[in-house]
Amino acid sequence: MGTDAGAMASDSSLEHELEAMLEIEKFEPPAEFRERANWSDPAIYDEAAADPVAWWTARSKELLDWDIEPTEGLNDSDPPFYKWFEDGRINASAQCLDRHVAAGIGDRVAYHWRGEEGEERDVTYADLHRDVQRFANALKDLGVDKGDVVGIYLPMIPEVAVAMLACARIGAIHNVVFGGFSAESVRERMEFADAKALVTVDGARRKGKTAPIKEQVDEQMGSVDSLKTIVVVRATGIDVPMTDGRDVFYDEVCAAADPECPAEPMEAEHPLFILYTSGSTAKPKGILHTTGGYLTGAATTHRYVFDLKPETDVYWCAADVGWITGHTYIVYGPLANGATSVMWEGAPDYPHQGVWWENVERYKATILYAAPTAIRTFIKWGADIPAKFDLSSLRLLGSVGEPINPKAWLWYHKVIGGERCPIVDTWWQTETGGIMITPLPGITATKPGSATTPFPGVKAEVVDEKEGEPLAEGQGLLMLERPWPSMLRTLYKEDDRFIETYFSKFGKERYLVGDAARRDSDGYFWVIGRIDDVVNVSGHRLSTAEVESAIVAHESVAEAAVIGQTDEDTGQAICAFVTLRGGTEPSKDVEAGIREAVATRIGKFARPKRIVWADDLPKTRSGKIMRRLLRDIAEGRALGDVTTLRDPDVMAELEAKIAEESDDES
Repeated sequence: MGTDAGAMASDSSLEHELEAMLEIEKFEPPAEFRERANWSDPAIYDEAAADPVAWWTARSKELLDWDIEPTEGLNDSDPPFYKWFEDGRINASAQCLDRHVAAGIGDRVAYHWRGEEGEERDVTYADLHRDVQRFANALKDLGVDKGDVVGIYLPMIPEVAVAMLACARIGAIHNVVFGGFSAESVRERMEFADAKALVTVDGARRKGKTAPIKEQVDEQMGSVDSLKTIVVVRATGIDVPMTDGRDVFYDEVCAAADPECPAEPMEAEHPLFILYTSGSTAKPKGILHTTGGYLTGAATTHRYVFDLKPETDVYWCAADVGWITGHTYIVYGPLANGATSVMWEGAPDYPHQGVWWENVERYKATILYAAPTAIRTFIKWGADIPAKFDLSSLRLLGSVGEPINPKAWLWYHKVIGGERCPIVDTWWQTETGGIMITPLPGITATKPGSATTPFPGVKAEVVDEKEGEPLAEGQGLLMLERPWPSMLRTLYKEDDRFIETYFSKFGKERYLVGDAARRDSDGYFWVIGRIDDVVNVSGHRLSTAEVESAIVAHESVAEAAVIGQTDEDTGQAICAFVTLRGGTEPSKDVEAGIREAVATRIGKFARPKRIVWADDLPKTRSGKIMRRLLRDIAEGRALGDVTTLRDPDVMAELEAKIAEESDDES
């Protein structure tokens, strides 16, 4: 049985319909949805703006059960080191598990897990509660204490949530690394964080093949002096090397552990996790989030942005736990709210291109939260694929990771949502912990391509670049103008870098987002993209310096400059301008070697899509590479002033190479 998409005669007729829909400026919430929405009164914005601290405090007490309720809201005595709910005590693991079991809903499914070969596990709240207690005790038996860092490098299997919640239960700080990163990237992050233990897996499957993850990890971890234990989850059953005295199997240590582990109430400001994200230098930034404020933001935004009804909804965030979207909207937000989620381990085109829609039909998913990259890929595959499946259970759609272009928004709205599902196009960051700019689905009239307006209790502005003055309308820098509970507290072990990165441009009380944005005449926000040297590939943020370092590691490369280039499939793609060492000529083999070097050091998703051979790079007289000019020529824009360059002729030579490349393609 198909959706409304089944009535569509062809993609060409659909294209005409979408073109006509572009004329619609705003899409009002459907009346039936509005009537049943958790929030349907716009007065919520005024209420939050009148006293944001009191409003956030009320949400915290509404959605969380504190061991000791806080009497303090915001401590802003030492900006930008803000603290929230300081005198409160709470445990994130207990909020996600114990209170639900105690309330009698332990048999509710927490995760409908499905593997790419069709394996299925329904994991209830009681199941998670049992497994988390066992693994928390196992970690303690292995010498992990409160405040220790535990690395987690796992695919999308239920054990990843177990490991995170077990750390939270005993006050250990988890440091999850996206499964697509290379083992070398894992080593770097473990070294930065002085991790005491690492939880990994025997192997990981992707599109019918199994990668030997533990074997790859072993090649890198010998140099991490702080690492005392590696816990191995047996997910695929492949044989793995095990080092005596260091390596243990997850199932064995859990079986040997005490089954009961009471959750220890934590200070609200106790660190919950570190998550490394790319910065404008090669060294990743360790974003530090704490317990009470982060949980408040996660639970509040998840409940109200997605209009969650925990008793009836089946929620699917099609992200990976290795990114902040997975932390907040696969683990902590949904579990704190007692939701039932879908957890999918696999690619969107394996074993077939309709597997996502098969999952929606199979589990009767009501909410889908996905990246524009995925949506653009589905458009390319054709509307006839989702039309083969029953998507009528869906009642709300979400977008995350990057700005969504209007045509993709409309396709999502019509083909997947059947024109009945509000779309929440969300903007936020690893640093913000939760959604900052978004429609409220029962209140906000949406505009395709716009994240609309800030969430209640959040104050965002578009400001001019020089003075930081708010713009009622027009383009400038996106700023967050006051603290919010789920904001990062610092960069792990790098307080000075924290201030320099986020609070140096306009003062310690104004957070510089790092994105450019436009504000329209209705006050709606349109996020444009990064203002620093960070590339957003399929929602994965990578520093240009990080990729450049990987490219230069290739023996034939003398120098490299990386930019983000507009790409219809991935939002941005990596374009690398590469200067080779003397005696080396450009070739397909060198190109393949460069891509492999990046895949090895960072991950396959970071490989340059385009490589431009350059005899030299545009540099200022002080030696700084002018990536702005490289972006201009890659995108075919007119060049600005080049008189400040050490050698202005470099740009003419590069323009000629780009033109020659275009001629070869045509």
